[in-house]
Amino acid sequence: MPDKYLATETFVWQARAALVMARKNAMIYYLKAPVITFGVIFPLFFYLAFAAGHSGPVEAMVPGIISMALFFTASAVGPLVTPWERQAKTYERLVTSPASLSAILAGDVLAGAPFGIVLSLLPLAIGLSVAEVHLVSVLQLVLGLAFGAFAFSALGVLLSAPASDTPSQVMMLSNLVRLPIIFVSGVFLPLAQMPAWGRWLAPLSPLSYSADLVRGGFGEANYFLPAVDIAALTGFTVVFLWSAHLLHRRTRNRAL
Repeated sequence: MPDKYLATETFVWQARAALVMARKNAMIYYLKAPVITFGVIFPLFFYLAFAAGHSGPVEAMVPGIISMALFFTASAVGPLVTPWERQAKTYERLVTSPASLSAILAGDVLAGAPFGIVLSLLPLAIGLSVAEVHLVSVLQLVLGLAFGAFAFSALGVLLSAPASDTPSQVMMLSNLVRLPIIFVSGVFLPLAQMPAWGRWLAPLSPLSYSADLVRGGFGEANYFLPAVDIAALTGFTVVFLWSAHLLHRRTRNRAL
């Protein structure tokens, strides 16, 4: 019985540590320029540049813009938190604190996911006000935003694993990973309208499943079953966090 209580107390303490880390990240890092540039402005103009050569209705663009805003915003700061910590010479103190590495990484994810959801509500509000779109399934939209935000935030934490104290280097790597993801995810075109090679690659992208749920929320046909979308996003989150923990532990050990 004492071991059980000790394990419970340890879990509660580490959960509190993760919340403290999330609060610290939100207060220090989430008002910096990369969040606005890479999280909101970049996906908006990127999508509009693509849509300029297409004659489709405006309302068809709304789910894609929302999905892109969520993807870029939730994963924008995660890759930069650790380099910023190394640059400020606080990384060593952080990883040697009583908070476990799992709590630190969980705090990074807990900071990025809600921030991505909040900022993705901006294109949602604009889309609902200027285009002829109607929410058909609020549940699918909420699930797409929530599960997608955690998966994308976990991806951002994974991308921060390289042992670098230069944010620009990590951001370059981050964009090399994130940009190809959006082209095979059904953001610009529904998956059913993509060529065969695109439909084969789409399941490898977590954005495919989040965008599928968001499109379903606006009444468009789902390419995957909603249960498959949720299971896939959950699986991506677990894999990203497990990989991030493994890689961060290696870089931490080398740093110490």
